[in-house]
Amino acid sequence: MIHRYKIRKEILFKNLINYVLRSNSRIFSAKSIHDYIKREHESCSVNTIMKYLDYLEEAYIIESVRQYSTKTKKILNFYTKIYNADVAFNSLRCPDNRFDLTHNLENIVYHELIYMGYDIWVYNNAGKEIDFLARCGNKSYFIQVAYSVADDKAYEREFDAFKNIDNLSQKILITTDEIDYSTSTVRHIKLKDFLLMDNLGES
Repeated sequence: MIHRYKIRKEILFKNLINYVLRSNSRIFSAKSIHDYIKREHESCSVNTIMKYLDYLEEAYIIESVRQYSTKTKKILNFYTKIYNADVAFNSLRCPDNRFDLTHNLENIVYHELIYMGYDIWVYNNAGKEIDFLARCGNKSYFIQVAYSVADDKAYEREFDAFKNIDNLSQKILITTDEIDYSTSTVRHIKLKDFLLMDNLGES
């Protein structure tokens, strides 16, 4: 890539790659990445960061998902969530084998949803992030992904994200838990079952 795109700031570009691939499944703006790179490594422009991110997408290293805002009722192009095209990219760059299970799990669910044919956005529910708004045809699904909600704080955090979302669209929680945490308004799907589904409409 460095030769293909004639990248002169090679060290900067490699630092950016490491940072982005280690930080998959998180909301970014080009400015936030720029501020990190500038603080930790060297000076660069926001335009340079945006250009480098475009290169990574063109090379199928990362994929970005736009954020949908409830306040403006539109897609915000300046905030994106970045996913690794291959979740192994994260594990290869984690120091001391400290794998980021939660964010890698979300990365896996993202790819499955794309494979199923859904259009995907990150959803801003009045300041609370819902991992995915997935749409196909006239059906919409709000989806939260967590490794586990067995802990009370995790349970409250994940279910609270759905607060004030009407029941016209299905609300789904995907975890590795064996216990069924479904409620009258939220459908819990075990990860092992989700990975065998062809679409979210399956029971």
